[in-house]
Amino acid sequence: MSGVAGYFNIQAAPKGSLRSLEQMVWSLRHRGPDGFGFFQDDLTGLGRAHLCTTEPEIGLQPLCNEDQTVWVAADGEIYNHTDLRSQLVQKGHRFAGDSDMEVLVHLYEEKDVNFLSELNGQYAIALYDTRKQVLLLARDRMGICPLFYCCHGGSCYFASEMKAVFAADRSVPCQINSQVLQDIFTFWSPVGADTIFTGVEQVQPGHFVEVSRQGISQQRPYWHLTYAEEPVDPVSEEELAEELQTLLTDAVRLRLQAHVPIGAYLSGGLDSSVVTALIRRCSAHPLSTFAVAFEDAVYDERQKQLRVSKHLQTEHEQIVCRYADIARCFPRVIFHTETPILRTAPAPLFLLSGLARKRGCPVILSGEGADEIFGGYDLFKEAKVRAFISVQPDSACRAMLLKRLYPYLALSPTRSASFAKQFFATTVHPESDLFYAHQPRWKNGRFLIGFLSDALTADDYSPLEKMRGFVASSMHGQDFFTRAQYVESRLLLPNYLLSSQGDRMTMAHSVAGRYPFLDHRVVEFAARVPGRLKMKGLQEKYLLKKAMRGLLPAATVQRKKQPYLAPDIPSFFGGAVPPYVEHLLSPGYLNTTGLFKPAMVTNLVGKCRAGSRQGFRENMALVGILSTQSLYEQFVENRLTDCPESLGKTKKIIQM
Repeated sequence: MSGVAGYFNIQAAPKGSLRSLEQMVWSLRHRGPDGFGFFQDDLTGLGRAHLCTTEPEIGLQPLCNEDQTVWVAADGEIYNHTDLRSQLVQKGHRFAGDSDMEVLVHLYEEKDVNFLSELNGQYAIALYDTRKQVLLLARDRMGICPLFYCCHGGSCYFASEMKAVFAADRSVPCQINSQVLQDIFTFWSPVGADTIFTGVEQVQPGHFVEVSRQGISQQRPYWHLTYAEEPVDPVSEEELAEELQTLLTDAVRLRLQAHVPIGAYLSGGLDSSVVTALIRRCSAHPLSTFAVAFEDAVYDERQKQLRVSKHLQTEHEQIVCRYADIARCFPRVIFHTETPILRTAPAPLFLLSGLARKRGCPVILSGEGADEIFGGYDLFKEAKVRAFISVQPDSACRAMLLKRLYPYLALSPTRSASFAKQFFATTVHPESDLFYAHQPRWKNGRFLIGFLSDALTADDYSPLEKMRGFVASSMHGQDFFTRAQYVESRLLLPNYLLSSQGDRMTMAHSVAGRYPFLDHRVVEFAARVPGRLKMKGLQEKYLLKKAMRGLLPAATVQRKKQPYLAPDIPSFFGGAVPPYVEHLLSPGYLNTTGLFKPAMVTNLVGKCRAGSRQGFRENMALVGILSTQSLYEQFVENRLTDCPESLGKTKKIIQM
């Protein structure tokens, strides 16, 4: 893993400044503290901050083909590079080193943009063809590695993080996009290529974009997530479970390639436990595992973590997270997320990656992605219950099933039968709405958007209509369960879970996260598994549990899903209120940003100070407002500082 950055001069312009390129890469130094590399010619500049994982050499990128006509700077890893290298050598290609990323330039020579379909990995690629004078920007299928770009002043700037785009040229505008803010408050994430900053776009998962002297092309997909209908000749559950275990084992094996120690996150739940068990199967080396424990017993799962660690004989360590710890690191979390968030959940993960780095594990395997592809979330269970009730909406017996939802929430929406039936819209038929499963969750968005200033919501903009335009064409013919999976995989997974809780929190401490469940072979396998085998009755991740029996304690395999949560309002108002919270939520600073209605925010803050337990949406509102105000202060109001005059001796510069 690493950080990449650079530019392409679309219009006739002087050669870009090396100093500007250095500033971009310097702003990404947390992603790659082990060296810096640069390439420049009259048209393009490529830069990379290097993190040693699979590459022992310093400053290995940017790198090129034999005649220096194709150059690449890339973040991530190519897990099938050994097989690809062997095929390319047989075709006459000569390699200069052992980098997994060197296969990219040679594979591009063979297949042009179609080379992307050959890759198994996680990556953000900037590839420059000097003959065609074309820059290719591409992102892995599931969106693990981020990649952003912005067109300004006749140049296209790109980088692994948006802060590097703003560091390239101080004239690049940095403004909050009010419509995207409404999207985030509704869906928890931006939609499509949008970002919270006007004029900055992200390369979407499984897409690429070409930049040339003619301009920036439309993003094009090189991979689609396609869900199959019931197989014509269905195989047995046992055969599917065996195939899944084989695929997952190989996905883990590939992700154990490294020249540095590898650890694992072990939350005590099924997904991280599966990954940890398969690591132990694939490797005889001692394994360090890491987990978050909470001072607040409501969120704490340390006993479940220790049970799995003991069973798998790992060297386990926990970081105990207190309210004050979350409040203390929250501004730094927002600096790295570069977007508003609605929960404090990324903060403990930020602290956890710091622990992993401190203990000498710069590579971590995680169970992220299993809930989306195998039907693990309560959202899927909730949709099945609602669909069952909708057949006989007046049935009191069927309505009782709502009580089985969200037992871990102190203020669960199912605490009152009448409220639950209204909140979950149990009379709505599941096929009447493309977003049937998500509508109850998205109702909270209307409450949150009510805090936005009138100036930001003056038009007739509809986040739901944008969402419909983004995914509707890909969802026709799917049942409500599959549609819910598709939305989660296209929206929340890449734009929030793999970003704000994944890549950004690990790379903040120079730790590379790897995700075996998101190996595209596993994802494609899961997409052809019938929904009835993902959630059988109300048993979530049924097939995954069947595949893992015998590898883990029965209590771990059979335990009900409890999502990862962290305390929200109590983190900021459970004791002494941090000065920055007082400042960001003060009427004066709310007037300065102009993003929220000061009177409504002040009323919410008063409730938080009173110490009374607030509901789910009030917690989301407080965190959403605070994170947005912090984002404004750090990025819009206070631009980044310059990098030092020298980046040190670990710098490689190639100029042509």
